[in-house]
Formats: sequence, C-alpha cells, structure tokens
Amino acid sequence: MIGQFGVGFYSAYLVADKVTVITKNTEDEQYIWESAAGGSFTISPGSNEELKRGTSIKLYLKEDQVEYLDEKKIKDIVKKHSEFIGFPIKLYTEKTTEKEVTDDEDDEEAEGEGETPIEGETPAEGETPKPEGDAPAEGEEAEIAEEKEPKKKKTKKVKEVSHEFEKLNKNKPIWTRKAEDVTQEEYSTFYKGLTNDWEDHLAVK
Repeated sequence: MIGQFGVGFYSAYLVADKVTVITKNTEDEQYIWESAAGGSFTISPGSNEELKRGTSIKLYLKEDQVEYLDEKKIKDIVKKHSEFIGFPIKLYTEKTTEKEVTDDEDDEEAEGEGETPIEGETPAEGETPKPEGDAPAEGEEAEIAEEKEPKKKKTKKVKEVSHEFEKLNKNKPIWTRKAEDVTQEEYSTFYKGLTNDWEDHLAVK
C-alpha cells in the first residue's frame, strides 16, 4: 500500500480505522477504493451522484482520535502545516449568530386586549346609553387618541445557526510575494512551521 499511495497517505491510518477514496474523471466512470489497512483493499464502481469530478477521501476515525473532529484542532493543524499551500483549503464550519425578532407571544396578548365590544350591546345597569352622533365629552377625545397609538412590539434575541465553507489558508506563500512586503513575524512563523524549531531564524537573505 505504501508503494501505491506514499507514506503521506498511509499516515491516515494513524488516526483512522478505515479509509475510503472516491474518485471520478470527467471522461471515465467513478471508482471507490477502500481499505482497513492490513495489506488488503477493494476497488468497486461508485454511484455517488454528488461527486461529478475530482476525489473525495473519507476517514473513519478511531475512538481515541475523535479530537481531530474539533474545529479548532483542524484549524491549528492546517495553519501549522498547510498555511502556504497554493490551492485553497476550506473547512465546513458552523456559525452561531444572535438575531432580534418580534415576540409572537406578546402579539397574541395584544390581540386579546384589543377586542372590540359587539355592536348593539346592552349597557350595564344604571348606565345611560349615549345617543349616536353626540360629540365626545371634554377630555374623552384625548383618551381615545391615546388608545389609538400603536403599541411598541416586544422583541427577543434568538440564536441562529448557519453552515458555510471557511477558507483557512488565506495568506499567499511568502515566496510569491515581494521581499519588502513580508514581515519578520511572517518569516519567523514560516521558519518555525517548516523546521519545528522553537527559536527564531538567524537571518533572511
């Protein structure tokens, strides 16, 4: 297996029990390579409709390696080892944001309070009915105007969850940029990531 894929691919079995590779060429059929290590593998025709072209690699992680499902862990690994890779590396992430919405329960209460009496309703005992067309008494007009003022709707904050692909290696490789545009910190980060050295580089030519 090492001879077929190389040590880099075989290292996937350090964290995974099984690896599945689905690949599709635009001018060929889709194929699935699968192996649980142990010196054997299977190749079969694929039927994954989502993959129109390219390669998909699935790792079935060991029980004691689930830490590699953590978003921060993945980002740290990519930043350390693949930050200056030329092609984009994207991670499917979950974003939680707070959104202010109208409180529906408050609307229902307002509807109940605003019910109008039925036309022709009999006045209560001892109450004199007002003839239609009479002008409102002094001070009554202001009271009616106040009642007509719209009530401010109450709002509440809810959490909204969304998913999106986030590009992790946003920095261009330092060797593709002008020397004067690269900071000492970027040189230091690149050197430490390349050599695993704790000390800063001695000089830059």
